[in-house]
Amino acid sequence: MVSTTHAWEMPLLALAHDAWHSLTHSQPASPSQQDAALLERAYAHCEAITAEHSRSFHLASSLLPVDKRRATRALYAFCRVTDDLIDEPSGDPQAMLADWRHETLEIDPPADNLVAVAWADARHRYGIPRRYAEQLLEGVARDLRQPHYVTFDELATYCYGVASTVGLMSMHITGFQGPEAIPYAIKLGVALQMTNILRDVAADFANGRIYLPLDEMRDFGIARQDLAEGRVHDRWRAFMRFQIARNRQLYAESWPGIALLDADGRFAIAAAAELYRGILDDIERHDYDVFSRRAHVSAAQKIARLPGIWWRARRVSPPEIAPAA
Repeated sequence: MVSTTHAWEMPLLALAHDAWHSLTHSQPASPSQQDAALLERAYAHCEAITAEHSRSFHLASSLLPVDKRRATRALYAFCRVTDDLIDEPSGDPQAMLADWRHETLEIDPPADNLVAVAWADARHRYGIPRRYAEQLLEGVARDLRQPHYVTFDELATYCYGVASTVGLMSMHITGFQGPEAIPYAIKLGVALQMTNILRDVAADFANGRIYLPLDEMRDFGIARQDLAEGRVHDRWRAFMRFQIARNRQLYAESWPGIALLDADGRFAIAAAAELYRGILDDIERHDYDVFSRRAHVSAAQKIARLPGIWWRARRVSPPEIAPAA
């Protein structure tokens, strides 16, 4: 499959390559030798956070070798706590995010911040560019000042900050062939975040946020009041069909990038993508009603899908060079 580079991807590719080159020119310093028992507690804490907050990610990461699994769950915990500082603040979120940024980007974080301890170790072990973590923190901070997005291009930039950066950091843990893998990680991150957005319309609206492109809502005749009242009518169904079709196309375009990962990481990343894509099927099965229930894939459905995902991940062909749009 030849993957097209869409116009909205160009600035995101520039951001990703900026972070890539930041590592190329200066290797990260080594953290001081942490107490082995402290590191074990730190990684165990991150594993617990992952198990509690994301069954899909916990299952997918369990398919990685032990060391990569631990590092991936440290990454997840770093992202999870960052999100919670904005979504479930216990004080001034801006000040808390600034303190969190300082501690989690340090080479030697304080020993009482277990997530930061594990994350610093993982970041060094796998040569994860610090700039990707900075971009994620900047992306999450957008929620403090921007409650909606007018166009998909604007929304894609937000998705890059909060999700594509996660894929790019994960790529360093799983191992990959080279910078040609970057566009596929960006696409997958946008696809995963858009799935989140379509699933969580009601919860986001209740929190004062609309992540659906406002110009596309207008084109389909969807008003804010429709979101407030949870209306599932023909205009909403048509709007959601359009969103889901684009979302599936992004998953399809990102799929060849699986072949650019190290062999022992392909199944895990493929599973993460395919299990999450299943949420779109669940939205369709329930007539696009994302207001009265939260779309999900059951544990039994996840397990049933794994053999097929494993087979497809083994057979995925390396991508051809993508032409510019």
